[in-house]
Amino acid sequence: MKETCCCASFSFGKAKPYLLTVGLQFGFAGAYIFSVASLNHGMNRYVFVVYRNAIAALALAPFALIFERKIRPKITLPVFLQIVALGFVEPVIDQGFTFLGMQYTSASFASAIMNAVPSVTFVLAVILRLERVNVKEVRSLAKVIGTLVTFSGALLMTLYKGPQIKLFFSPDTTHHQDGSHSPQVIKHWLSGTLFLLLGCVAWSSFFILQSITLKRYPAELSLSSLVCLSGALQASVVAIVATRHSGLVAWALGWDFRLYGPLYTGIVTSGITYYAQGLILQTRGPVFLTAFNPLCMVITSALGSFLFAEQLHLGSIIGAVIIALGLYSVVWGKGKDYSNPTPSSPTTKHTETPQLPITSSDI
Repeated sequence: MKETCCCASFSFGKAKPYLLTVGLQFGFAGAYIFSVASLNHGMNRYVFVVYRNAIAALALAPFALIFERKIRPKITLPVFLQIVALGFVEPVIDQGFTFLGMQYTSASFASAIMNAVPSVTFVLAVILRLERVNVKEVRSLAKVIGTLVTFSGALLMTLYKGPQIKLFFSPDTTHHQDGSHSPQVIKHWLSGTLFLLLGCVAWSSFFILQSITLKRYPAELSLSSLVCLSGALQASVVAIVATRHSGLVAWALGWDFRLYGPLYTGIVTSGITYYAQGLILQTRGPVFLTAFNPLCMVITSALGSFLFAEQLHLGSIIGAVIIALGLYSVVWGKGKDYSNPTPSSPTTKHTETPQLPITSSDI
């Protein structure tokens, strides 16, 4: 009996990282779905960003106060300025452009485009000399080729839609299809893709700056709480200006997705998933966690088609597959950096501080 319990415990221990990671991808997919639902119910995207980050800050702050009270350093002026910059780059710029792009395209398309974030991060890290590239090494070539493949997939999704693919039957599908090739729709689709790509760049910039800030302020929960608070305050200024003609109506909440969306994205994608990611990172590392990112794209596409009758086109599927292949190439090369550091380069460990983007605070 004791041996059976030990075996069951051992099996669960081995399966736990996989279960948590798959659960995270469902959580991320839910963030896209809830965000689209909130925007479709008339919630202003600027107000949505404010509520989301305010709720996230409130959700994370108690845990930061309890678990990091002994390790939390003092905030210096450089750290304060970096926190303000992080709050502007991610909640204000990234989420603002991502939600705008999502309104012009779809949740499934946005989740597919966001798979390009690891490759964009790699490019920025190389430009800032935070990432080492040696074309004579297979792992470096894998990262470079993977980055080019990822950009090719994103470009294909932008320029080619192709025939519609029906995952689930919906009576609204035919209605949407009638004007799917009109000049106005195509213009919105291209604009939406551009906004999503700008969101990718902002999100990647956030991870680069975050890695630098963590060196001076090594308290992850506290930093996340402060970034969300900073983002909420800055987004409030933008939202007040953007909704000055609408008055308090734009800030109104109701017992619908105007409330459920900010609550879900604030608590789940910036609260629960943050803790789950910490557990996975401690045992398996960022490469393992990032490798599951395309699963979010699949879940979001299925849910978006079923719940909102979103149109899924052949170009999006082909582009998403290409992006996933490029992502895995970058992840594989990055994994080799950590498993087989170059003996002749003693500074490699320090120059590769930026991790692949795996946190959930930006969905």
